[in-house]
Amino acid sequence: MPTGRVLNWYNRGHGRRWGTSPADYDPEAVRTTLDQLRWLFGERRYFRLEAQGLENVPRSPAMIVSNHSGGTTIPDVWGFGVLWYRAFGVERPLHLMAHDIILATDATRRFFGRRGVLRGSRKLAAHVLTDWQRDLMVMPGGDLDTWRPYRERYRVRFGGRTGYARLAIQSGVPIVPVANAGAHETLMVLSDGRDLARKLHLRELWRASIWPVHLSLPWGLAVGPWPHLPLPARLRYRIGLPISVSDEPIADPAPELVEELDARVQAAVQAQLDALRDDR
Repeated sequence: MPTGRVLNWYNRGHGRRWGTSPADYDPEAVRTTLDQLRWLFGERRYFRLEAQGLENVPRSPAMIVSNHSGGTTIPDVWGFGVLWYRAFGVERPLHLMAHDIILATDATRRFFGRRGVLRGSRKLAAHVLTDWQRDLMVMPGGDLDTWRPYRERYRVRFGGRTGYARLAIQSGVPIVPVANAGAHETLMVLSDGRDLARKLHLRELWRASIWPVHLSLPWGLAVGPWPHLPLPARLRYRIGLPISVSDEPIADPAPELVEELDARVQAAVQAQLDALRDDR
């Protein structure tokens, strides 16, 4: 059954200029954003950033695969972006695959497009890795992961989504497993609301698999994936050793090969997340 019918209809009727090409990336826009976020992200800031293993990131292109935390406000992504550009500079873009809803308005399309954010598309992701030879960040769990209940904050939830593994094999790029913790403590997710989302046909309409219930500011008790004002948190990241995919790209990898790579990546991210849990 087709998914995201409402989003697809909306996209057809509105300009698609931003968020559709790596060429939209503007290093000066990223540099400006980093300056603006200096007061917010740092060792003694509102969000205290800690990272281990940045030296494990190989040369471009690489696929960064991470768990996802913190609801629609996504402090985990902002924190990793700050760490990335502080470590590698704006001359090494990191493109992030995002849900269409993030790029739903002219203002957000332009803002995020200039900062390297792209619409979630396998064709576009392959374009980044092969034609542009740039780094790509994917969070396979998407809405299922970022809205997982608080009690599961140290559990990886990719939801059976293996497209990233197939793409890595087809592109012949290494996967860098990344785990983050802390963003899921900026609110408290009580339920992901998957049963309600199924009854409301949200996947078919909006390409959404959840309709969460959470305690967050400024709402108090909220129903739905509303952005929240995050509480101060220590955002911690562990970057694992690269996982080699294959010596040469494989245009049509066997399902068993994709499943085996997915299992290896999930195990690596979970191991890093377990270490963050034990170190808290």
